[in-house]
Amino acid sequence: MNAGTIVIVGAGQAGALAAAELRQQGYAGRVVLIGEEAHAPYERPPLSKDVLLHPQTARWAIHGEGFYAEQNIELMLGVAVTALDAQARSVTLATGESIVFDELLLATGARVRRLPMLDALGGPHECVHTLRTLDDAQRLLPVLQAGKRVLLVGAGVIGLELASSAVDLGAQVTVIEQAERAMARCAPPLLTAHLCDVHRARGVALHLGTPLASATRENGEIVLTLEDGTRLAGDAVIYGIGVEPETTLARAAGLHVDNGIVIDALCRTSHAHIYAAGDAASQRDAAGGRPRRRETWENANRQAQTAARTMLGVAAEAHEADWFWTDQCGLNIQFAGEMAAPEWLARGSLEAPPCVLFGLDGEGALVGAITVNQGRDMRSLKALIGKRARIARETLADPAQNLRNLAREFA
Repeated sequence: MNAGTIVIVGAGQAGALAAAELRQQGYAGRVVLIGEEAHAPYERPPLSKDVLLHPQTARWAIHGEGFYAEQNIELMLGVAVTALDAQARSVTLATGESIVFDELLLATGARVRRLPMLDALGGPHECVHTLRTLDDAQRLLPVLQAGKRVLLVGAGVIGLELASSAVDLGAQVTVIEQAERAMARCAPPLLTAHLCDVHRARGVALHLGTPLASATRENGEIVLTLEDGTRLAGDAVIYGIGVEPETTLARAAGLHVDNGIVIDALCRTSHAHIYAAGDAASQRDAAGGRPRRRETWENANRQAQTAARTMLGVAAEAHEADWFWTDQCGLNIQFAGEMAAPEWLARGSLEAPPCVLFGLDGEGALVGAITVNQGRDMRSLKALIGKRARIARETLADPAQNLRNLAREFA
């Protein structure tokens, strides 16, 4: 396919990368990239870190100024898509305009999961905040100030990154998490326990395993009461309890939806000319199991590339082990593969990084890995995970054993 119209709904990471990939693969037809936000496509990882810590110098744009015009990509910003007619192959915009497409990519992302108990405390952005967009991050700048008491509800990756940034900015931070441990969905207990110790050493008060019972405003401050009776007072609340895939258009159009817009390995939905990628997509694994969503920067990039290439009949690149990262408390922590591995083995010490953690399955095969201030080893680790390499435990634990050489042995 080298002519016609390809429409991309959603101008985030997946949408912007898909548009660029279409041009890189030589597609000469019309490309329309539609975004509901007024900002040009930007990356989300800096929102909880650089945008807050270095607002004057932080860089978040996915592509440089002029890129979309140079690539003849029609960038429509601040415009919502209100309807999708799958049979007619058209989308309708809030302006009333309709665009007919040959192929469509839904890169609609996800929205913040709401917590009504906290939303009821005041008007939008008055004293209760969430973090999903660039506007959200910029609204947090006056909140995260020296001496401010900040209550953070949710100890996932974003919650702990926000706690780290807030402390760096001089705020007093309290974190509340109803689960028994922080980052429980994406990291093993030995790492999360260590991270909690690091945050506590920086002055963060952590309340784990205790849900919220009530939220009130009393004498100009916010008071959160936990189910164990603990009362916590602060000047502002920021909460992050996960996201929900944005599937409104897909559902209304009759596409298969199951915790996201269901796609196959080539990012095809249940409609022959509609694709999905990024946080909105729920992809079946190779064995045909239950669809799974992956809310990572790397997954958005990979699926964007796959969707664009599939539209054009070009083979996608081979899939590597899942990968993501977090930066908090001066630590760069990178994750690859399965975080639910039953056994974890350390090379070095978490207390004195750099350090590497190896996740082994029941048969001793490498299925997951974590680096702490040792990102240079991640490429080799992903290769070894891809091979499900079985390496002697004493070899893995020995810092003298070069991981790049080990990866070559299994190539």
